[in-house]
Amino acid sequence: MRLARYLYRGRIRYGILENEILREIEGTPFQGIRELGYGVRLEEVELLPPVFPQKIVAVGLNYRDHAEELGMPLPEEPVLFMKPPSSLLPHGGTILYPKMSQRVDYEAELAIVVAGECKDLSVEEAGGQILGYTCANDVTARDLQVKDGQWTRAKGFDTFCPLGPWIETEVDPSDLEVRLYLNGELRQASRTSAMVFGPDYLLSFVSRVMTLYPGDVILTGTPAGVGEMRPGDLVEVEIEGIGRLSNKVSAPEPSTGR
Repeated sequence: MRLARYLYRGRIRYGILENEILREIEGTPFQGIRELGYGVRLEEVELLPPVFPQKIVAVGLNYRDHAEELGMPLPEEPVLFMKPPSSLLPHGGTILYPKMSQRVDYEAELAIVVAGECKDLSVEEAGGQILGYTCANDVTARDLQVKDGQWTRAKGFDTFCPLGPWIETEVDPSDLEVRLYLNGELRQASRTSAMVFGPDYLLSFVSRVMTLYPGDVILTGTPAGVGEMRPGDLVEVEIEGIGRLSNKVSAPEPSTGR
């Protein structure tokens, strides 16, 4: 099942997507849903990030091929960092190039959407607390990441977490193809089977650090091939069985300060 969050006729709604038709549901995916029985074509709505989480937890260096390209050892435990909810951007939205950065990179990622409040899950329990999966782009101001020596500023700008276009609830995440295209050219291509730590393990690990709430998001890391984006570029993350997340990159608007 594909669950979308969207704006239609001035109201935020949730719907189930089938054959390019969104069938509106009552309630939210986290509280139980009831179909209302009528639909609207996908092209008639404005897609929003499929969730608005309390927190976005991201994982660094979680693909073997990415660690190899960087010449770094595989981590013994997941390396965690955070992106603020204010960094969210929907499918079709525009990534804004910050004035204070000279190098902004794309990072294609599979994202986990948490189903319910959870804490201290075992790996065996974790799968039951995953609502589904979506596509993400962990946009990073690489020069600021290097300069700061930590990742909050580099990962936290507004528009730096494109997410969507919807949540797929029925996909097996163990061996999905992950691709990223820049202006139509393939730049990243790997499979989730190359992860160091799989989704169930990551959810269990994070839950042993912090309580997770319905709609929280875990980004599972990026494969090899990370590279630079520039204003005017089109960047697309495509994950097998889920869909394609497309965003343009734009220079910041001129300052209107006095």
